[in-house]
Amino acid sequence: MVLALGSASAQTTAPAAGSVAPAGQAAPVVTVPADTKEAVAAWAPVRTIALPKPGVASLDRRGNLYVTDSQNNLRQYGPDGQVLNTFSPPLPGHTAQVEAWNTAKILVFYDDRQQVVLLDRFLAPIAEVRWQDYLDGQVRTATLAPDDRYWLLNESDLTLRQFDTNQKRFSITTPLDLLIGRSRPDFRFLREYQNNLYLVDRNSGIYVFDNLGNYRKKLPLPGLSYVGFRGDELYYLAPDGLRFLHLYSLTERVLPLPIAGAQQVLVGEQYAYVLTSAGVQVYKI
Repeated sequence: MVLALGSASAQTTAPAAGSVAPAGQAAPVVTVPADTKEAVAAWAPVRTIALPKPGVASLDRRGNLYVTDSQNNLRQYGPDGQVLNTFSPPLPGHTAQVEAWNTAKILVFYDDRQQVVLLDRFLAPIAEVRWQDYLDGQVRTATLAPDDRYWLLNESDLTLRQFDTNQKRFSITTPLDLLIGRSRPDFRFLREYQNNLYLVDRNSGIYVFDNLGNYRKKLPLPGLSYVGFRGDELYYLAPDGLRFLHLYSLTERVLPLPIAGAQQVLVGEQYAYVLTSAGVQVYKI
């Protein structure tokens, strides 16, 4: 099935460094199609990881799984679910986001401490940034760009900002007030993928920007706290299973899940991980 677009894309222009990126005109909004389902794929059970109340999770490009436990320790598992390493933060803090797509650096964002910590692939700390040193406001979500700059959402003034660690300043600022209007957003997740930036608002859907902060379109998919990416598809957990949206053809497919009670699902090239309140189920796909 193909998703229909509401209107032509708004033209975007690249902002100069340190400038404010324009919100642009009304960008296209994807129309969610009727439900469609694929045949049940072969989910071959591999391993059960006992981890009560797992928190946020992420996959790197090698297929390693990163997931936080109830004490906010970050646990690293191999693609088949074998234990590799554990990172215990020296200071207590709530882990709001883990981003491991950059294979050389794993980002951990503590929202209560307003701090980002970078770890190497063995979970040894290599850098950190305290946002209160650079801005007045509350960062709700943050992620690492491919060029090692940071993207973050400042909830206090509703701006999407890019931070240059070398120059210690913000290089791009995109105001979101015109896009959001009178709605009350609940931003949960931020991720750059294939030169686009995806900002998940649980109340209204997914805002899509280019890698210079220009608004492109909105996917009306409310109720989400995260999205994953695999190849040219975006995927998310829905009541009827795992939905995959092709990023370019805008076709959508549904994959039924092997068990009930999934809180989050991550899909790699060979393995899939279903997070429940009791731990992680690893499947060969």
